[in-house]
Amino acid sequence: DIALPIRNIFRSQQNLKVILDELVEIKPQFNRIRTRNNTYSYDYLILATGSELSYFGQDQWKKFSLGLKNIENATLLRSKILQAFEKAERINDDKTINKLLKFVVIGGGPTGVEMAGAIAELSKNVLTKEFATIDTMATQIILLEAGPSILPTASLRLSIYAKDSLEKMGVEVKCNTVVQNITEFLVSTNNENIEAGTIIWCAGVKVSLLRNLINIETDKIGRVFVNDDLSIPKYPKIFVVGDASHVKDKNGNPLPGLAPVAKQEGRFVAGVIKKYVLNDKTQNKFYYKNRGYLATIGRSKAIVDFGWLTLKGRIGWIFWSLIHIYFLIGFRNRFMVFVNWVWSFLTFSKSARLII
Repeated sequence: DIALPIRNIFRSQQNLKVILDELVEIKPQFNRIRTRNNTYSYDYLILATGSELSYFGQDQWKKFSLGLKNIENATLLRSKILQAFEKAERINDDKTINKLLKFVVIGGGPTGVEMAGAIAELSKNVLTKEFATIDTMATQIILLEAGPSILPTASLRLSIYAKDSLEKMGVEVKCNTVVQNITEFLVSTNNENIEAGTIIWCAGVKVSLLRNLINIETDKIGRVFVNDDLSIPKYPKIFVVGDASHVKDKNGNPLPGLAPVAKQEGRFVAGVIKKYVLNDKTQNKFYYKNRGYLATIGRSKAIVDFGWLTLKGRIGWIFWSLIHIYFLIGFRNRFMVFVNWVWSFLTFSKSARLII
């Protein structure tokens, strides 16, 4: 219910064409791109290729952990989590059951915090009466964070609140814990080895390999260094927005790969191109307006930080929910998500628990 087909979004735009294909080459000297199946010319090119999971050079870890970056990842992850409980239900060995009911979440950012909270709620509130043999209340959830605190971009007060809330939900939060290796059912850190049936990676992202498509300068995770107007140096007709662009904030730090950043960049570039078309020579410089930080922890628990106003607990969760629904695309999606959330809140039930 949170996703809408791109074709549906733009169905009323008669001057827009949607093509499902893979970009393989950019030829800026000819204003042309090549895909797997065709070649297209352009007047202006906007690259919004997004990002993918990064294992910090340890790509072999991908084989032993589950990531969360898109809908396909989410569907697989949901199935794997539910399968862990199903496998435990039909096994008689206590040691194996304990391993199956142990979940390690790596990464204490918003994704990792929400994931740990969701598994805690599922095991301790939703599934408790659905299994005859295993005790889902005994499920162990461990959240690992390399830094000194979770949700590092939030204020320290809200970060501490999030940690305390997770621990009250039964999540074991371990900060200053650096993952050194991941093998099958085993996470090795700078402090200990942790055996777990399910390992979930929420620790980092990297940009799709734009540098292989065009001669450009990128940072260590593949983000493209851009001009003030988000165009690529030497290529004023090519723009990069979203996760793929390296844009500094007022303190000189790269902007985070978040939807609000991408949306503001997209609107800005649209305005730049409009000026070019109208032959407006005004210089353009992108400034990001930080409108706040939101993260959900669990049922009736979220944090909201606007700088001038901070909210937490139930009121923060209500505010987070309303903002989340407001920015969904399409009335049907907003309505269905709202109904599902109200039902889940009133019944302690997760509506989508199918194993695919």
